[in-house]
Amino acid sequence: MFPMLSSLPLASAAQGVAGWQIGPVPVEFILFGLTLVAVAIFHHYTLQVALTGLVAITAYKVGITDFPMVQHLFGHGGQSGEWVILLNLFALLTGFALLADHFEKSHVPAQLPAILPNDWKGGFVLLICVMVISSFLDNIAAALIGASVAGVVFKQKVHIGYLAAIIAASNAGGAGSVVGDTTTTMIWIAGGSPLDVLHGFVGSFAAVAIFGVVAAKQQHAYQPIVKDATQAPKVDWGRLGIVALILVLAIVANASVNVVEEFKPYASVFPWIGAAVWVAVLIGASFRKTSWGLMPSAVKGSIFLLSLVTCASMMPVERLPPASAALTMGLGFISAVFDNIPLTALAITQDGYDWGVLAYAVGFGGSMIWFGSSAGVAVSNVYPQAKSAVAYLKAGWHVSLAYVVGFGVMMLVVGWNPHPLVRVAAPKAAIVAPATPGTQAPQAAPAPVPVAPTAP
Repeated sequence: MFPMLSSLPLASAAQGVAGWQIGPVPVEFILFGLTLVAVAIFHHYTLQVALTGLVAITAYKVGITDFPMVQHLFGHGGQSGEWVILLNLFALLTGFALLADHFEKSHVPAQLPAILPNDWKGGFVLLICVMVISSFLDNIAAALIGASVAGVVFKQKVHIGYLAAIIAASNAGGAGSVVGDTTTTMIWIAGGSPLDVLHGFVGSFAAVAIFGVVAAKQQHAYQPIVKDATQAPKVDWGRLGIVALILVLAIVANASVNVVEEFKPYASVFPWIGAAVWVAVLIGASFRKTSWGLMPSAVKGSIFLLSLVTCASMMPVERLPPASAALTMGLGFISAVFDNIPLTALAITQDGYDWGVLAYAVGFGGSMIWFGSSAGVAVSNVYPQAKSAVAYLKAGWHVSLAYVVGFGVMMLVVGWNPHPLVRVAAPKAAIVAPATPGTQAPQAAPAPVPVAPTAP
């Protein structure tokens, strides 16, 4: 049926070989790449495409390579599987959708026009506000808030270069915060500390100093800021308290299962972090109306992302180039055309990165093209003129420049400091058949003798 592939050596599960490959590229990566390309092309059917890719990769892994899917998902021999990470991520994604709604309805965003200066610096301050909001709120929500305020103060005449800057600011704000972006949240759930990604802000601050000033002046020349004297509604402190409660319980739960020794044995048996978020959501629902109508869309989006994460978890990452600063910078450019969620999942599976540098690269890098990040897609749905890739790149050239400069500043200021994550889930090699020596993440010492008997 596949003559080109059937002539290639087939793996023996006992020997830990990955299966077919075309040239130097394993078939798993080809299937994964085709899935990501299809997501970009058929953007109206992203969930269907992601699920199709998941089925295809799973069928190949189980049917051809004898991949132990049950052990991979649910653990084996005292080792935990992927299910806790996936459930935690699902609960966080859906819970944070409600968090974003509470924050918007707290009327805090409505206060922003009153604090903006009247010249080009007003546009710059708005971008800084978007970045700050994104550091504790979902970057999609932060970008939409920024786009909404921009529509008001610029009388709906928003320059494409400024739209690119709003997207970039939202992604920059999430790069150094474990609650500001799905990618950093994934690193956090996988065992990373909030401090592991904090220095991602070094690159973000350098980047916003470049694209923020250029874009604000672009916008001022195109349409100066015009603020109405209307009175903003009062802040709803109850809803703001719900936002704080969700964030605090999530941080406390994560710190407990990853830091407190007494709780570590329970980290892999239940999605504690996601449960904590939903406890806060339900407490908030007892005294403020909750927009449960957002859930179908949030669940659909979460299943899409989890499908890509699951695909990435099955990749033979031991065949990837070793983690390095140059590779990470390249991932930022790849993130501009492919979703950063699966790229982050691959990096977590491979391990051994500088997680703050990675968070900046895959988070901010997606800002260089409108469809490179979820925030870009969301803003472009409100301002369709941004969906021209040529116009976006031409007007938003400062975002690409800012990415390169920000990455260089990170290397000069903090350098490249890779280290393994403290895993909540078991390393992949603990639940799949043993591979050739030395295929673990860079921190693991190569084993000269296989850990399980191999076929003669």
